[in-house]
Amino acid sequence: MVEYIFAILSTTVKLFALMTPPAVLSAFLSGTKQYDEQLRRKIALKTSCAVFIIGIILFFFGNTMFSVFGFTLDAFRIGSGALLFITAVSLMNDSPEKNKISSDDDISVVPLAIPLCMGPASIGTIIVMGTSSIGIVSNLIGAISLFVASIGIYIMLLCAKSIAKVLKNTGIAILSKLTGLLISAIAAQVVFTGIAAFLK
Repeated sequence: MVEYIFAILSTTVKLFALMTPPAVLSAFLSGTKQYDEQLRRKIALKTSCAVFIIGIILFFFGNTMFSVFGFTLDAFRIGSGALLFITAVSLMNDSPEKNKISSDDDISVVPLAIPLCMGPASIGTIIVMGTSSIGIVSNLIGAISLFVASIGIYIMLLCAKSIAKVLKNTGIAILSKLTGLLISAIAAQVVFTGIAAFLK
C-alpha cells in the first residue's frame, strides 16, 4: 500500500512540474486581472478540468498514435525527451513579463490548458507513461496522479493572487528556474531510457 502511495506522489510531482506551474501562474495573473473573484474561480475550474480530460484521453488512448503513425515507444521517448529539454531551457530563460496575455477572451482552455499546461513535452510524456503502464494498478496510479496534479493546478490558480503577493516577480522567476531544472532531469531520464532500449 505504501509503495502505491509513493508511486502516486512521485508521478503527481512529475506531472505537476511538467505542467510548468510558474508560466501558468503568471499567465493566469495577467489574463484575469480585470476579472472578479467569481470569474477567476470559474476560469481556474475550467482550466483544471480541461487539463485532466486532455491528460486522461492521452494517457489511455495515446497508444493508438503508435499504430497509426508506425513509430516505436522508444523513438517517442527520445523525441518527447528532446522537447522536455527545450521546455526546461525556456523555463530557465523565463520571466513573468513573457507570459502576459490579453484578458479579452476566455483563457481557460487556450492558452492556460493548451499549450501552457499541456504543451508538446507534457503531452509526449503522458503518452509514454500511458503506453508503458501495464495492468489495472499502473493505469489507476497514472489516472489518480493526473487527477491530483489537475487539482494542484486548480488550487494554485485559486491562490494565484496570494502566491503572487508572497513570491513577487522575483520569486516566480526563481520558481520557474527550479521547475526547469527538475524538468531537465526528467528529460535526461526519458532520453536515456529510450536510447538504452533502442541499443538493446
